[in-house]
Amino acid sequence: MLKKIAELNSGAVLITGDGKRLARIYLSAWGKAGRRILAEYLPFQVDGDVYIGSPFESDDFEVYLIVNPLSRSKAEREKLKDWLGEHRDKLVLLYEHKYVKDSITRYGMKEFIDYLIAYKRETVGFERLDVMRLENGRVVESKTYVRRY
Repeated sequence: MLKKIAELNSGAVLITGDGKRLARIYLSAWGKAGRRILAEYLPFQVDGDVYIGSPFESDDFEVYLIVNPLSRSKAEREKLKDWLGEHRDKLVLLYEHKYVKDSITRYGMKEFIDYLIAYKRETVGFERLDVMRLENGRVVESKTYVRRY
């Protein structure tokens, strides 16, 4: 399922739990495919050309990076939800520092998210990655990956 996400042409992917490494891999893969990326700001290093700016003011890009969408005020989340509805043909990576998995149902933008990746670093020496495919805010497919370090 992780490879399917890297090959997406449109849709919204939410990465929660501070999964910088995974977000960097996806942005680099999409950038190497020749897509133009616009980011609000970069919390990590990315290979390729990335433009910095507000995604709400430009429609000229194929990929957008929006940082901490769930930590914003209710008015900003509503604005983002409307923007996501208008840009279903674009590829949007929503990168959230806090861990959100099942509690995504509390947020109104769940209907616009196609994939949810919940990254969690456990204290006993492994990382856990829960990947869910959503349709209309409901989980239709789920897979868990575990990596020991």
